[in-house]
Parts: sequence; structure tokens; C-alpha cells
Amino acid sequence: MTSSRAIIIMTRYPDPGRVKTRLIPALDADEAARLHRQMVEYAMSTVRGFTSASPAGIFVFFNGGSKELMASWLGDEAEYLPQADGNLGDKMRAAFHAVFNREFKTVTMIGSDCPTIDRHILRQAFSSLAQADMVVGPALDGGYYLLGLKQVYDQLFEGIDWGGSKVLTQTLSAARNQRITVSCLPELSDIDRPEDLVNLKGIAAFSSLAQADMV
Repeated sequence: MTSSRAIIIMTRYPDPGRVKTRLIPALDADEAARLHRQMVEYAMSTVRGFTSASPAGIFVFFNGGSKELMASWLGDEAEYLPQADGNLGDKMRAAFHAVFNREFKTVTMIGSDCPTIDRHILRQAFSSLAQADMVVGPALDGGYYLLGLKQVYDQLFEGIDWGGSKVLTQTLSAARNQRITVSCLPELSDIDRPEDLVNLKGIAAFSSLAQADMV
């Protein structure tokens, strides 16, 4: 690898009924899968745009589907790896370990739930890691949309109520307990619940969804 930086995308293959299930029945299973597909494609497009100017390895850790299906869908710029077993923290920790074992020095992880992550946010994340041990992007629902590290701290993924409103608070508390220095990015919104769907209306990349009266 020519770059010391890497970006991880954590996601799922867009099988109807297995993605964005918390949006059902506000959306039906096919609509939820279509939204998930578009959000993942947007995340990948953002990462591609960033790496075209600032080289970084791209790793997609997926659930469902296969490496072949993921590559056929999202292209061959990334390396596709199945997510580990366990809860979300187990999956995230394993993904960070796998990428740091490739000798990358700074690694940033995102999901596909935040439709307003852009190249500026990614640049800011990597720049923050020049001074801090960890960078986090707070989400309005109490979680986070981005986590960047210079090494893996297992404690960040232990004792967290994943999917709840205290994920960020608990993660920052774990960081303080380990004396991990933290930089925070701007707070952004995730699309996880039916009430979040209205936030798509002002985003050009998802205007077709709004026009289709899905939100």
C-alpha cells in the first residue's frame, strides 16, 4: 500500500427485509432496501471522491451477500471482507484490528446511515488524528457516525449499549478512563428511524426518494 491511511465502511448487502428494518412499516421492505442501497452508494461515492485527492485504502466490511456481489455492486476499488460475529462492538473492533494489521497508521470508520458525510468531514477526521488519539463524529441520536483511530483500543467497544442513545457518552467515558485524547467533528443526523426520513428532503442525492413520497 502506498498510503498510511485507510477508510472502513461498515454495511450490509441490500436484501429486502434485512436492511433498514427500523424504517418498516413507514417504508415497505423494498423501499427500505432501495434507500439503504442509495445510502451505501452515496457513502462509497464520497469515499472515492476523497481518495481520488488524498490516497487511502478502502475496506468494506459487509454482512449478507458475498464478496462477488459486493464488488459487482460497489466496484473493485475496495477490498471486501465479511464482518465478524458478535455484537456491533465486536464487529467494529475486529474490523479495526484487521486493517491495522495491514500496517496502516490511521484508520477512519463510517457506516452508511449518515447522508451528510462529505469529503470535508473525512479530511477533517484524518487531520484531527495528527493531534488526537481518536476522532469521533457525534450523531444527533446519541451515537456516532464516524470513528477514527491511530491504534485499536479494545475498551472503546466494551460495555456499550449498542443501538441506544448513550453510545457516544459511554464511548467518550471509556476514552477518558483510558486517557485517550479525543477530537470531535460536527454533529450530524443519522437515518435510522421513521422520524429521521424527513431529513432526506433537503439532500440532493436523495431527492428522488422525497419526490416518490417515501418521506
